[in-house]
Amino acid sequence: MAMNGGYLDEYEKLVIRMNTPRVVIDNGVCSSATIVKVDSSRRNGILLESVQILSDLNLPIKKAYISSDGRWNMDVFHVTDINGNKLNDQSVLSYIEQSIQTVYYGESIEATGLTALELTGSDRVGLLSEIFAVLSDLNCNVVDAKVWTHNGRVASIIYAKDYSSGSPVQDSNKISRIEARLRHVLKGDNGVARTCVSKDLIHTERRLHQLMYEDRDYEMRTEEKSHVVVVTVQNWAEWSYSVVNVQCQDRTKLLFDVVCTLTDMEYVVFHATINTASDQAYLEFYIRHKDGSPISSEPERQRVIECLQAAVERRSSKGVRLELRQPDRQGLLAEVTRIFRENGLNVTRTEISTSNDMATNIFYVTDAGGNEAKPELIKSVRAKIGFESLRVKEMPCVDHKKGDGEGGDQERKAVLVSLGSLVWRNLFNFGMIKSCS
Repeated sequence: MAMNGGYLDEYEKLVIRMNTPRVVIDNGVCSSATIVKVDSSRRNGILLESVQILSDLNLPIKKAYISSDGRWNMDVFHVTDINGNKLNDQSVLSYIEQSIQTVYYGESIEATGLTALELTGSDRVGLLSEIFAVLSDLNCNVVDAKVWTHNGRVASIIYAKDYSSGSPVQDSNKISRIEARLRHVLKGDNGVARTCVSKDLIHTERRLHQLMYEDRDYEMRTEEKSHVVVVTVQNWAEWSYSVVNVQCQDRTKLLFDVVCTLTDMEYVVFHATINTASDQAYLEFYIRHKDGSPISSEPERQRVIECLQAAVERRSSKGVRLELRQPDRQGLLAEVTRIFRENGLNVTRTEISTSNDMATNIFYVTDAGGNEAKPELIKSVRAKIGFESLRVKEMPCVDHKKGDGEGGDQERKAVLVSLGSLVWRNLFNFGMIKSCS
């Protein structure tokens, strides 16, 4: 029996080694980017996990080559820091390697000491002020939150705790009151609102995409059809692939937003090529359904186009970027957002964080009509809140250095070449990843 146990232990070790991604980080091959190579056995979601780790570090992905042949994945990412430099911080490199190699099984959100609230509903001017006022009135301290708006809808995940005890909100009666009052605020005069308390530890931004997708925000286009985000979908019948091309302005987390949406729509990415040139990004994916079939109808094709356009647009930063930094206190968010509302500022996106009792909150604001807020209006609001506390911050831009983007026009044509050329290049000429060009 001991012998059999020994064999079993060795077998389990072999299985673990086979299913643990192998990560190689190379700073010597490319002069302008750090190369992150991930080899792993193929399983659903492995690509999204790798991209998610890089995105959580706000690392721009300047190029990527994805290939899944048979039962094995080979993913290669060209990444830089936000300033366009190679990654030289050993702690960051180690974190990337260890995180991708770690199998995560999940845990209860209560282990973090916070309660997660998920909200969706109709967007309107002043809505965020009303949400935070309700939470403050119910003695809830908002520690972390993200709010997205798109096509007249809003989705938010708010992490809160009881202000008095500093513990998660666990009383079922209080949770019911919170949900009821927030649902009333979100519903407004019309429309459908949804609130719930999540007990699972979730990836906030992926869950926001899921909430928006479930809310069908992609069907509620209030403006003219997007010309900023161009998505095309064609079938390559010979190899039973659907080929998806996305062209838009480059930004951090772009690849995450697209792969996240494809994954949640239950498509599998078998091959992909991502390129950036100047400030533009070109992404090409070869996908199938989980059952191995390509996109099979025109309505499905149109839905993929609309959903990917929405996925890119949701994170678009419309408006002036304001950063509030103050010692955290009860009612702070309710007070600040009330001042925004009373002065006609509309919040289009929000990121709330608290560390060591210091609140760092980012708001993207427009005027009440959705247009750029005038400087004098911003100045007036800052005067009421405090010039030192509320500052206007420029958006951090992805720095496209010439080394990785030389010959932009040629790269652009290379990415948009006829169907099949890129996938063959991935399959049979994967050695090109050793070059920066």
